Amino acid sequence: MLPKTIALALLSLLSIAGFSQSPSNKKNTQPILGHRTTALLTVEGFQFKDLNKNGKLDKYEDWRLSNDERTKDLLTKMSLEEKVGFMLISTSRLKSERSAQLNAQTDNSIKPSSDLNEEDQVSNTNMFNRKPLPVPMMSSVGATKGITQFHLRHFIFRANVSARLTAEWTNKLQALAESDGLGIPAIIASNPRNHITKDASIGLSVGATVFSNWPGELGLSAMRDLKLVREFADIARQEWAAVGLRKGYMYMADLSTEPRWQRIEGTFGENAEWVAKMITEIVLGFQGTKLSSSSVAMTTKHFPGGGAGVGGQDPHFDWGKYEHFPGKMFQNNLIPFKAAIKAGTSAIMPYYSIPQDTKYQKVAYAYNKEVIKDLLRDSLGFKGIINSDTGPIEMMPWGVEDITIVERYKKALEAGVNLFSGTGDPAKLLETVKFGSVDLKLIDNSVYRLLMEKFTLGLFENPYVDEAAAEKIVGNPKFQARADLAMRKSIVLLRNETKSLPLKPTTKIYFESYFQRRGAANPSVVYQPKNNNYNVEFVKTPEEADYILLWLTPGAKALFQSDGSPLYLSMSKNAIDVNYVNTLSAKKPTILAINYTNPWVIDEIYNNETKKNIKAVIATFGTTNEALLDIVLGKFNPTGKMPFTTPVSEVVVEKQLSDVPGYLKGKDYALFKFDEGISYK
Repeated sequence: MLPKTIALALLSLLSIAGFSQSPSNKKNTQPILGHRTTALLTVEGFQFKDLNKNGKLDKYEDWRLSNDERTKDLLTKMSLEEKVGFMLISTSRLKSERSAQLNAQTDNSIKPSSDLNEEDQVSNTNMFNRKPLPVPMMSSVGATKGITQFHLRHFIFRANVSARLTAEWTNKLQALAESDGLGIPAIIASNPRNHITKDASIGLSVGATVFSNWPGELGLSAMRDLKLVREFADIARQEWAAVGLRKGYMYMADLSTEPRWQRIEGTFGENAEWVAKMITEIVLGFQGTKLSSSSVAMTTKHFPGGGAGVGGQDPHFDWGKYEHFPGKMFQNNLIPFKAAIKAGTSAIMPYYSIPQDTKYQKVAYAYNKEVIKDLLRDSLGFKGIINSDTGPIEMMPWGVEDITIVERYKKALEAGVNLFSGTGDPAKLLETVKFGSVDLKLIDNSVYRLLMEKFTLGLFENPYVDEAAAEKIVGNPKFQARADLAMRKSIVLLRNETKSLPLKPTTKIYFESYFQRRGAANPSVVYQPKNNNYNVEFVKTPEEADYILLWLTPGAKALFQSDGSPLYLSMSKNAIDVNYVNTLSAKKPTILAINYTNPWVIDEIYNNETKKNIKAVIATFGTTNEALLDIVLGKFNPTGKMPFTTPVSEVVVEKQLSDVPGYLKGKDYALFKFDEGISYK
């Protein structure tokens, strides 16, 4: 532990952190105090939690003081080991959880630990399906060891279980944190949990859950309804807070300028100004106009934008570690991040990429002092937390592969990283701080920012949730009704030849969904409603039909199945049997719906020959059968607009500039343009 006089001197340097200096509570208003193992102190007629169990009221326990005063007091009480542990955020798993279940849909066989006393779980498997580095892969530790031995207080919750199980688990984790040392509460983060998504993977999206189910991020963008976007974020905030998830590893402010990039599904599209408006509503909906005890803190990612990787490859892998800017539009990437900063995002996450065609150092962004300190901090004025993406030290150390782990930590700390994701063991970071000639002001500055977030979120007063209430709040019918509206508003009508849509009553429809599911022998599923609430007939064969409704879900390999081979956007390269589709659409007049996770090239199935029988084209971005039918049958007037431009061919994709949005790529580039979409009225 630092001598108290030195620690106090360092605190004067922390005023740049930028969190609210106002008191966490009105001076004479007693807050609700949630506690399990801590005794309550009564002072001047008010109650306070004796978090460090010393029988007296310390400043950091006094909710009448400002968050700044409380944070500075707590910093003087923390040992160096506690501060270093506080700078890690680790995946924490349920006691009986299997690694494979992390990517599954809701599985009620996963039960939370009764005492959180699970064994260490350190995975040396190659999670990202690439050649192993001579260092550990992503690790997670048991909660008991993490909290009591490693002093961890930041955790990523990745399991997909019921609302009650999640709430029970977060409460048990908070009780464990309360019982240990200074009684500092934990903060529990998650990736998105409210979207229909094709690629639900660790670090991307949890996928379909018990939370209200909304269209994917591209679908939210396609709605062109900022008011409903804000409402979505506020509803999700209520659900997350109800189960104890108070930090979001989301959303992506990256632009979808390189159409082959495998993470476009998680973006809001290609137009920087529009994405900035989306990010603003998202941050304000989750956090409010300022961070408070009712907020879920946002971690906007991936600074300074990761959507221009060479060939569309992703920097999770060695073969995708370079991001280039051949169109000289690096500054365009910053527009959504400027909006996130203005809206007050609590944290920003840099990506793994090495920048090319810029003035910045050719090292990954987490190590890039010119990008993090000079650009993000000094130029853009960001004062919140800089949270590394998962594993830049041990797993994706691009540009610094030849230096030691200790040297990597030192370089990232000096670049400006405050919170490191990807490991639960603080040994190497502690070694760096003790023996790596790291300025201790960097450590105190980081811990100050992290503590301020917890105080501002009200976690020191009450980190606990009502488990029974969580079940009633999460995914309730009122919330889902708003999500169902969003599903319909997200659908884009692109072509409607001879005004074939909406289909007339009594029409016979053959509705087939085509999606290559993992492990399924047949990609085709014929829709037969249990209760037909539509004034049409759903038939079992195309031959019986007046119209075929064919809904395709193309898809490249999932991100973490990548192997470095070239990426393409054509249907035949993305799990679609083109001959089958063309044969089917030739049988009867066809309504072609395509689920876009990338700007697909559809010239193999939509060309001068096939157009004769394709009477309408519809774009979806993660929605339901019912929502699509409501559009096709005229129960809902389509209003959606495309969030990106789709190219006419693979040839133009090869020639395009990765950092240039599609709407600026010239008249010969587009099939469907950004912001394109028609209505019935």
